[in-house]
Amino acid sequence: MTAALLALFAAPAFGGAPRVVPDTSDDRVETPLSVRMERIGTIRPRNVSEIAGSNWMLGCETLDRDYADFDEYKHLIAPLGLKTVRLQGGWWKTEREKGVYDFSWLDRIVDYLRKNDVRIFMELSYGNPIYKGGGGWDLSGGFPFGEEGTAGWERWVNAITKRYADKVATWCVWNEPDICDPSTPGGASPKTPEDIAAFNVRTAQAVRKNVPAGKARLAGLALARNDPMFLEKCLKAMGAGLGLFDAIVYHGYAPAPESSYENVERQRQVLAKYSPKAVLIQGENGCPSEYTSYFALNSWSWSEYSQAKWDIRRMLGDLGHDVEGNVFTICDFNHVRHEVNRKGLVRANGSHEVIAIKRAYYAVQNVAAVFDDTLSRVKKPCFSTVDLGLEVYEYRNREGLPIFAFWRSAAVSNPGKRAKGGLLKKEHVAPGDSFDTAPGVFEMAAPPLADPVWVDLLTGRIYAFPKKNQLVHSEGVTFVDVPVYDSPCLLAERAAVMR
Repeated sequence: MTAALLALFAAPAFGGAPRVVPDTSDDRVETPLSVRMERIGTIRPRNVSEIAGSNWMLGCETLDRDYADFDEYKHLIAPLGLKTVRLQGGWWKTEREKGVYDFSWLDRIVDYLRKNDVRIFMELSYGNPIYKGGGGWDLSGGFPFGEEGTAGWERWVNAITKRYADKVATWCVWNEPDICDPSTPGGASPKTPEDIAAFNVRTAQAVRKNVPAGKARLAGLALARNDPMFLEKCLKAMGAGLGLFDAIVYHGYAPAPESSYENVERQRQVLAKYSPKAVLIQGENGCPSEYTSYFALNSWSWSEYSQAKWDIRRMLGDLGHDVEGNVFTICDFNHVRHEVNRKGLVRANGSHEVIAIKRAYYAVQNVAAVFDDTLSRVKKPCFSTVDLGLEVYEYRNREGLPIFAFWRSAAVSNPGKRAKGGLLKKEHVAPGDSFDTAPGVFEMAAPPLADPVWVDLLTGRIYAFPKKNQLVHSEGVTFVDVPVYDSPCLLAERAAVMR
């Protein structure tokens, strides 16, 4: 019986529904992709226990508001291969009676993750309406304010940080404080950079009472936007309090993920100006698997194909810009008052039941299996192309074996007059549903690959790359007829990707 059929007839989960388990067969992802090369294998997925470290965290958010069911998807976390999970602490879920904290719901999640060798990134948000001035309990809700609300918040921060001081790798203050929605429970109102800065510093001071510097990382801001000017206003307002933070977090969604990095680099420069020690983290980004009318990247005709391409393009873009990144999110979740958020790597219905694994799950799994922290990015690459529409990155493993990553991210045109940077105009384009490839040409100022392979990261399929397409000459090697499309692919030594 194939792995796909085994998944269909797996053991029942809660409620008697079939449990969906990962397909481990070589053909676990079907696409229309067709290349004229000999297929020789498939990327082998790696459990988190097999990976020492990686660049990304996995979103397991909204459990604090019961928008998803951890038990429905928890068995899908470790096989994915991402070493860190992002959670939200849930003040309101934990303290329904003043002064009485029931952490049992969060204990079982934290304990399960740690047992499975997964690290934890914990956001403290949101507020608690049982307190006067307790703030909003949901996305875009207001901060705790006033004497009662602020005191309740600080007691909550003390309780959760004391309980999990030895179990959480990174603490984060509040999710997306820079957005507001007057209809949100809790009475959200616009928050200025000064408001955001003051709340972050006050909370950081409370966290550090139980989590001193060096024990766990402390991250701040978690801004919804990717905006260097707004970031600078917040950092400036934080003053000396910025020194409490090890990291500053931004989100910011874009239909073509590569269009984000100009602002990311500018944010990095701004952060270095105010806090050279702090690192920049992309704390939330993902793509829907279908058309949605609400949430980020709505009103686009996304599909499981374009979602998978988007997710791995964003993962490799973050890695290529030395930014820790988040894959948002593990599972579709039903956001009350709005709709089901379809950015999950696995498909869930409105009752939180997991009913299928999407192609994006396997694509992310493939990236995690190859790009662990044993690879190093080559900052002065020997691998290049003159095609301005391609993203190209170069890595080496511990043995020095090369892995070259590339994909088409942009359309390039001649506008008929001199554009910035030359005659050609480059415009980043969102991934689509086409799997048509074009022949790419790459130059490598190094000896030829001894046993070259071409890899499609979306499906994980590995092909022998014809040696006749490596043209060796006095300046190095020219690779010709390399299949290229709008999803990441690799050229590599076979031993670097086949384990």
